[in-house]
Amino acid sequence: MRSDIIKKGLERVPHRALLYATGICQSEMQKPFIGVATSFTDIIPGHIGMRDLERFIEKGIHTAGGYPFFFGIPGICDGIAMGHTGMHYSLPSRELIADMVESITQAHQFDGLVLLTNCDKITPGMLMAAARLDIPSIVVTAGPMLSGRLKGKRLSLVNDTFEAIGKYKQGLIKEDELKSLELCACPGAGSCQGMYTANTMACVTEAIGMSLPRCATALAISADKRRIAFESGRRIVELITQNITPRMIMTKKSFENAIMVDLALGGSTNTVLHIPAIAHDAGVDLQLETFDILSKKTPHMANMLPGGEHYLEDLDWAGGIPAVMKRLKKNLHNNITVSGKKVYEIIDAADVVDENVIRPLNNPYHKEGGIAILRGNLAPDGAVVKQSAVSSAMMKFEGRARVFNSEEEGMKAILNGKIKPGDVVVIRYEGPKGGPGMREMLSPTAAIAGMGLSESVALITDGRFSGGTRGPCIGHISPEAMEGGTIAIVRNGDRIRIDISHRKIELLLSSGEIKARFKTWKPIKPKITKGYLSRYARMVTSAGTGAVMK
Repeated sequence: MRSDIIKKGLERVPHRALLYATGICQSEMQKPFIGVATSFTDIIPGHIGMRDLERFIEKGIHTAGGYPFFFGIPGICDGIAMGHTGMHYSLPSRELIADMVESITQAHQFDGLVLLTNCDKITPGMLMAAARLDIPSIVVTAGPMLSGRLKGKRLSLVNDTFEAIGKYKQGLIKEDELKSLELCACPGAGSCQGMYTANTMACVTEAIGMSLPRCATALAISADKRRIAFESGRRIVELITQNITPRMIMTKKSFENAIMVDLALGGSTNTVLHIPAIAHDAGVDLQLETFDILSKKTPHMANMLPGGEHYLEDLDWAGGIPAVMKRLKKNLHNNITVSGKKVYEIIDAADVVDENVIRPLNNPYHKEGGIAILRGNLAPDGAVVKQSAVSSAMMKFEGRARVFNSEEEGMKAILNGKIKPGDVVVIRYEGPKGGPGMREMLSPTAAIAGMGLSESVALITDGRFSGGTRGPCIGHISPEAMEGGTIAIVRNGDRIRIDISHRKIELLLSSGEIKARFKTWKPIKPKITKGYLSRYARMVTSAGTGAVMK
């Protein structure tokens, strides 16, 4: 066992003394040492229930003959970090999380890992670490939140709080209703209720094969989730015995499976950053174009929030990810998973309980998958849109640019009524380097939707969007403004054409005019010049390559 390095031999007398100081019994020293990385915190709703799940993971490990050691991993709540300086740290925290799991695991030579996670950057960060370390590992995502309730109506975070701000500004709802929504939209533990980034990544994790069947959708408060936590603890000991490691599971074919599930669900555009980053650590070459190739042959079968009507609880009751994969079986690869079962074995045991939540291939919500990759002179290295959340009327749009050099500038203009039908809001210098940290633009996109402009206004940015974004919002414009991408020289009044069906995004200027503007262009001064974010800005790569650090 790997852990023999710290517990066997004459020279390890001081090591054993320190281990005994933790309270471990001599009888347990021969067992596999299993690190349990837990991202429990009091400030993230998706993580507040993890203390309970930790107990069940621990029971499972002991039952199977392992010995667990818990260690903490930090997390950021994207919703609380949204719209201020905090959001600069969200995406960069992914790299810190991966590095921390790697550091603790290597320093203590664990034989295997259980990764207890849930929210936006924590899950991909832990998967990156698992791929990098390549020791037996299993992921437990802590589960989605129940829908809120107010006067008989179901509620979700994004649609009923972020978008409520725009509605309130328009006079569509009153202050007392706004306060009621604040109290009722998020009723307790769990990740936000729609197919936002946290739940999308949980579904991706299960589809890759790194968590047990039904883990992604089992509700945070459920007995099912406890049982999955217990079985994951038990299963990690078996994975160690069988020497099944993440790179055996996270192959190019399993990433393709995960992308197809993501596309069928209409998941968050953040997966276009996270899946390539995980693949990078797994040593798998996964090109951005893979999303578009698979999107054209993968129908959008589940009409999930924010663009649709169904909650994660609906998806769970309809059969969860195994049921989604059952619909896609003819296109999926029959890979191994952490459960010990292959993909087809899991699929064959699954049932689609509700055909409205998970539609058949011959009756999808959309013929193509949820994500599209756009290119053109405005984004030669690619841009991303959640096309399943765009109305048919806005799939093709041409408008005049309204340019802002930060999210705050853009948000102020939106809430002050400065944005009019026919505008294309351009928010730049918010990319991985320019942000730094590629902030999510949920506040401006939700305000646009709440003010009734999502059918007449588009938004483009070199930043990114929350999984909660809906409407014609194009993110990840690459190269970004800070790198000298075309978005850097866009001016107010320029015409921009977006054609999602044909995968085009164009600044309607001649190449000569674009070159002339670049002759006088200079990037803005870095917004942050010290600390981790300054280092991150110098080392991070383009959004088109997953925004990994090199």
